[in-house]
Amino acid sequence: MIAYVKGTVEDITEDNAVVDVGGIGYNVRISADTAARLPGIGERVKLYTYTSVREDAIQLFGFLSKNDLDIFKKCITVSGIGPKGGLAILSVLDADSLRFAILSGDVKAITKAPGIGARTAERLILELKGKIKVEDTAIGMEIQGAQAAGAAAMDSPQKREAVEALVSLGYGQAEAAKAVNAIEGIEAMDSGAVLKAALKKMF
Repeated sequence: MIAYVKGTVEDITEDNAVVDVGGIGYNVRISADTAARLPGIGERVKLYTYTSVREDAIQLFGFLSKNDLDIFKKCITVSGIGPKGGLAILSVLDADSLRFAILSGDVKAITKAPGIGARTAERLILELKGKIKVEDTAIGMEIQGAQAAGAAAMDSPQKREAVEALVSLGYGQAEAAKAVNAIEGIEAMDSGAVLKAALKKMF
């Protein structure tokens, strides 16, 4: 099968890219997140691909990194989540955020994907939690009490208190931790300032 396509970007839509490889244009299905991160039309790109073969169609699904492709392949092993479902999930959560959501059991974050209900999200978490390691993600397992071997508490009380406050306001653990971790200069801020900064990143 095709491991990757490397060529010139000819066209980009929210869910598809056309890549010219030696004069042949390949239609590659992509997530909205990948579409947003692709280089511009006329520029070079390398997409790692998964080939879906069905009776009525052969489709390529493409990703900018092996990390993205790896979590996509894991997702489509779950009953009820096909390649389109996998792309839908990776359109609302990047690979690291999805791993974090699975490890922390954050159903709410996963159900933000179109067509993915609570039962499917719960099944995804149940089936993949044992196949994902904390060290697989750059975000890391930083929510205190998260159920994963080797999970570590967040590295400052300001972070912990801000995440707890965001969760109490109804935000998911994964999105709360991601927002807090994205704040710069957090060491010089008190918990209230961290919470305000995180809330700004939520909107």
